[in-house]
Amino acid sequence: MHIRPLLPTDWQTVKRIYEEGLATGIATFETVAPSNWSAWDNKYLSECRWVYEREGNVIAWAALTPFSKRAVYKGVAEVSIYVSRSVRGQGVGKILLQHLIQSAKQEDFWTLQAAIFGQNTGSIHLHLQAGFRKVGLRERIAKRDGAWHDNVLLELRF
Repeated sequence: MHIRPLLPTDWQTVKRIYEEGLATGIATFETVAPSNWSAWDNKYLSECRWVYEREGNVIAWAALTPFSKRAVYKGVAEVSIYVSRSVRGQGVGKILLQHLIQSAKQEDFWTLQAAIFGQNTGSIHLHLQAGFRKVGLRERIAKRDGAWHDNVLLELRF
């Protein structure tokens, strides 16, 4: 098992794992995966893109999206982390998130944030274990599949 940079050749597996998250209904407000590598690539920062491999197979991925296009926020990013359904609950997310945090520090980010569905207690717990703190709750912030959802706001400051 090891963590390595996410490559364009990982796209199909990254998309599949993302779609598994979409299927839960509580991983993201998105309802469809990006249609191709270019669309995914444009969404995420080029720094701090990682995959977790086991026996040559990608089983999880993590990346950052910019908080804002304004220069004053260049050190603030939002965390995306997705773990294959087949290995959830096995500590893969914890190891990958710790790696993402360390690489973000090395890239001079000063704040990582996450906005997580209130029902996604596993993800909330994962982030809290990694040192994030709850900074707020956005109630009924958006609808997905016709239902209102809250977002728990978490941040980690370096």
